[in-house]
Amino acid sequence: MSDNSEKMSRRDQILQALAHMLETNPGARITTASLAKAVGVSEAALYRHFPSKAKMFEGLISFIEETIFTRVTRILQDFDSAEARCEKTLTLVLTFAEKNPGMCRLLSGDALSGETERLRQRIHQFFERIETQCKQILREAEMREGKVPQQTASAAANLLTAVLEGRIRQYVRSEFAALPTQYWDEQWQMLAPTLLREKNLTSLA
Repeated sequence: MSDNSEKMSRRDQILQALAHMLETNPGARITTASLAKAVGVSEAALYRHFPSKAKMFEGLISFIEETIFTRVTRILQDFDSAEARCEKTLTLVLTFAEKNPGMCRLLSGDALSGETERLRQRIHQFFERIETQCKQILREAEMREGKVPQQTASAAANLLTAVLEGRIRQYVRSEFAALPTQYWDEQWQMLAPTLLREKNLTSLA
């Protein structure tokens, strides 16, 4: 049991070092040699815990997925209105991004240039999952609140996800100077009225 706990501890240490290097070396390609040096172990020791650098990146992506979607489930339990659910979900992702700059290089794809297609697909699926969640929230608004999307749930969810991706990419492009939550409160005030309208307004023609 102690061996397993030590192994998990070392795995976490490696992933933390990788995330830190992504944050402190924007634009730089991370090698296993530089990562091993940062952790204070040999490259052979790294490979005892992760068979490849791709698996290390996958470990970070799994952390992102688990953190975000566990909290999204809580948001759906805690808030009833579609507008609040969408706002809290997007704010969650933007706040997570702001607190984890290194992870944003994965979410933006910046750190995945030259890496395996599987990693880029994982990121693609992450944002697709966010978009699908927003679409479902907006579609359920008719049943829960008597509201319907202004255009279509698909178009609205795609717009919200595009805004999310844009803020994260801007954060990376500015080398973490343009914070993802900057102006977000004001921007949400512009976005929110475009999402839903009362269902009965459609029958007034």
